Amino acid sequence: MTGKLIVFSAPSGSGKTTLIQWLMQQQLPIGFSVSATSRAPRAHEQDGVDYHFLSPEAFKQKIEANEFLEWEEVYPNKFYGTLTREVEQKLQKGQHVLLDVDVKGGIHIKETYGKQACAIFVQPPSIDVLRDRLQKRATDSPEVIEERISKAAYELEFANRFDHTIINDDLEAAKKDCYSIVNQFLT
Repeated sequence: MTGKLIVFSAPSGSGKTTLIQWLMQQQLPIGFSVSATSRAPRAHEQDGVDYHFLSPEAFKQKIEANEFLEWEEVYPNKFYGTLTREVEQKLQKGQHVLLDVDVKGGIHIKETYGKQACAIFVQPPSIDVLRDRLQKRATDSPEVIEERISKAAYELEFANRFDHTIINDDLEAAKKDCYSIVNQFLT
């Protein structure tokens, strides 16, 4: 038996991580694929748990060695990607895998795996709400927030390439939608 993929993508600040963390606490038969990044860890993040933290040089070496299922240079010299071995080992054991990837990566994985993958796009209610969330998160400078807002406006154009879109304007409703979509896909 081969496992299935549940792919979550969203503009930064849409609430994707909150939804994924909640979903992982539910009684669903899914494991989490830890992504790799070349950015520095935030204060609460742990290597191998939140991300595989790599130097930009090490990340580029893995790109050259074709070790990524998908990867993207999301911001200059800030890479994010999914290690192929991280996913394939779980799938071959029949495990279902949840992936937290950027929008282009989500599209690529859906195109690669077809019906074996369920691609979910988490969308903020508006750009203004997104800006407010990013400012309240207080993890980025105003310049970085504006960079993320600009990127989000672009990423929103790709929502129709996903199997499902969840507009995260009510967290409890978004949680119910996530659970329903994932549970139905896995059964």
